[in-house]
Order: sequence, then structure tokens, then C-alpha cells
Amino acid sequence: MQPQYLTVSALTLYLKAKLENDPHLKKVLLKGEISNFKRHSSGHFYFSLKDDKSSISAMMFSTYAKNILFEPKDGSQVLVEGYISLYEARGTYSISIYSMTLDGIGELYLKYEKLKNEFQAMGYFDQSIKKPIPKFPKAIGVITSETGAVIQDIKTTISRRYLLAKIILYPVLVQGEGSKDDIVKKIKQANKDKAVDVIILGRGGGSIEDLWSFNEAEVVVSIFESKIPIITAIGHETDTTLSDYVSDLRAPTPTAAAELATPNIFDLLNDIKEKERLLNYYITEKIKNLRQSLLHLDERLVVSSPKNKLELNYQMIDNLDQRLNRLYQTIIKDFTYQVNLLVQRLVSPKEKLIRYEEKLTNLEMNLHQNYRSNIHNQLTRFKEFSKLLEGMNPLKVMERGFALTTKQDKVITSIHDVVVDDIVDIQLIDGLMKTKVLDKEFKK
Repeated sequence: MQPQYLTVSALTLYLKAKLENDPHLKKVLLKGEISNFKRHSSGHFYFSLKDDKSSISAMMFSTYAKNILFEPKDGSQVLVEGYISLYEARGTYSISIYSMTLDGIGELYLKYEKLKNEFQAMGYFDQSIKKPIPKFPKAIGVITSETGAVIQDIKTTISRRYLLAKIILYPVLVQGEGSKDDIVKKIKQANKDKAVDVIILGRGGGSIEDLWSFNEAEVVVSIFESKIPIITAIGHETDTTLSDYVSDLRAPTPTAAAELATPNIFDLLNDIKEKERLLNYYITEKIKNLRQSLLHLDERLVVSSPKNKLELNYQMIDNLDQRLNRLYQTIIKDFTYQVNLLVQRLVSPKEKLIRYEEKLTNLEMNLHQNYRSNIHNQLTRFKEFSKLLEGMNPLKVMERGFALTTKQDKVITSIHDVVVDDIVDIQLIDGLMKTKVLDKEFKK
């Protein structure tokens, strides 16, 4: 019998019908790691889903892709629901996904982000409400496991840096069931005891599941409500829990937390030495200033001593005595001079009368002489003024043929002062004459 051969398309269609009609393959639940992830401009996702032995092509249409709660990327461990289909052109099968969530840690991460956003919106992480860490704590509370390396690191660091601080351990479970409630209980107990100035809350590194107790809402609230400042040192430096966000200070390691909670003894010693140096300097300067003031006071005391004052007073009395003697002698000399003047001026009444008579005779002679001289001068001036007045007399001028011409009692001095037919008065030496202007002739 002649064998019957199938075409590739026929085989592909057969396999497609088998795969897509198999009820077990219409809802497939898979978990694996995303690789070769691509986001198409249409919003579709294309990637491979693999484990350590196998890989399957996967796609997710934009209708379902827009509903996922995380950002897919290579390496993400996911849980998917979908159905198996076959792509005829290549003859390859793939899974069409309609639901996808992060696997295990991914779910915790989503819960972590949700809690973080809620607490941040309530202001639990605001820097403005952080409590200051005391500079010189008398007692430090440590909330951690009593058997772990954290407490030993903290004790070693504090004993090296600041021996004055007492360490009070509040042992707790740092992971697993009951750890959340244990941590909350010990934070509240430390606040109730009021025996410590600052609290260090810490544990060593681990996975997100191991550290999850420090992301629980109850722990975050208890840290926020603590009246005692809290320093967190949880996990590795790259790990950041919600307790780190709400605490008053975050340290990358337990050792760093102990350093942040205490001053360095070497820094304190250096600070003390510097203050001692400044204190010695200020004391030395103060003593120097006091000595200088004492020296000035001593000098003033010497100057102001009673003996010196008496000597100064004696000297002042001697000076005043000398001045008084000189003043008396000067006064006596002045009086003697005045007396001599009075003696010289003192004469007999007869001599005084003779002097007055001689003086009177001289005054009489001077009076007659001044009288005659004054009469002579006045007469001479009178004659001169008379001649001058006679020369200015208008009647004298009129005797020589001159006249005074007026118009309405105003003297005419120019031909412009009259017009034809004006009546003018002509004053002559022996009478007045009224005339009429018949004509005017201007001087050429």
C-alpha cells in the first residue's frame, strides 16, 4: 500500500486542534522566571517563562497587561494563569496569559509598597517629627536577639567608645511567628520603664521574609509612638524596612548604630584637652589682668596714702603762704603808690584859687577871640551867599530884556509845548502880557 504523507500545515492544524481543545490546557497555572521581556507599543507583553530546565514563549495582551500591579522585568519570579495556543506559521506553542502576579517575595514586595505609601501619606516618615538622639546617654536599650551577633557588636563598640553608658538588653524574637508582637511588647516596655535614653532596634541580615517582622504595621506604629528616640540597624546596608523609615535615625549596621548612639571617647578626650587648654589660657589671662590691676591699685595706694596726703597738704600750705605774702606786698605797694599820688595832688585852697583864676582868664580871652573870629566868618559867608543869590534872581535877568513865558501856569521851554492859536502869558519885569500864537517856526 502506498504510504500517505501529511503536509506540515495539516500536522500543525492537527496539533493546534489537540492543544487548544484539550480541557487541561485551557487553564494552565505556571510559575517561572521572566526573560527576554519586551513591551510592545500596543501595550502587549512578549517574553519567555523559564525554570532551570525548560522555557516556554509567553504573551499577554494589553487588555490583561494593564491590570497587573507591578512592573515586569527580566529575572522576576511570577505566577501566571493562561491557556496554551499554537502559532501556525512557526509551528511553536506558547502560553497566552490573562493573569500574572509576583511569586512569593513579589507578593511581599507589593504589600511592602502598599504599607509604605499608607504610612507616608499619614506623615509617619516626616523628618520634622524625628526625635533628636541624646549626645551623652546614660543608658542604651537594645532590642534584638540575645543570642545573635548584633548585641555583641553593639556591646563591643560601646565599651570601646563610651564606658559611661549602661546597656540594657530587651531580648526579642527577630523573625518568624510571634516576633512582631514580641518587638512591639519590648518597645512599649522600654518606654514604660523609662530606664534608657535611646533604643537600638536591630538584627542581622536575611531575606525579605526574614526581615518582614520589621515591616509589620504594628511595629511601625509602636516605633512612631515611642517617646524614646529609636535607632534602627536592620539587615544589611542595602536593606531598608519600614521600621527604618519611621525610626528617628537609621544605621547601616549594628556597629554603626552603636557609634551613632554614643560619643567617641577619643573625641571627648580631645575636646576636654582643648577645653582645658582654653581654660588655662583664660585663667592665665585673668591672673595677668588681675596682677596688672593690683599693680595699678598699689600705685594709687602709694599716691593716696595719708603720709603723702599730709606732705602734699604741707606743701600746698607753704605755697599758699608764699602767695599770700607776695599778695600782701603787692597790695602795700599799690596803696603806697596811691598815697603818693594823693599827696602830690594835695595843694592849699589859695593856690587852687589862683590856678582857677588864671584858667578863667585864659578861657575868657579864648572866648572873646573865638566870638570875634566866628562873627567875621559868618559875615564873610553872608556876603558870598548874597552875591550868589543876586546873580540867580530872575528879576535881574529880566532887566536885561528876558521874560518868563508860561502856558496855564506851566513854563514853556520848547516850541513843542505850544500850538498855533494857544494863549500864552509873558511875564516881564514890570508886568504880565497875554499873547496868542499866530505861527511856529522851527530852528534850522
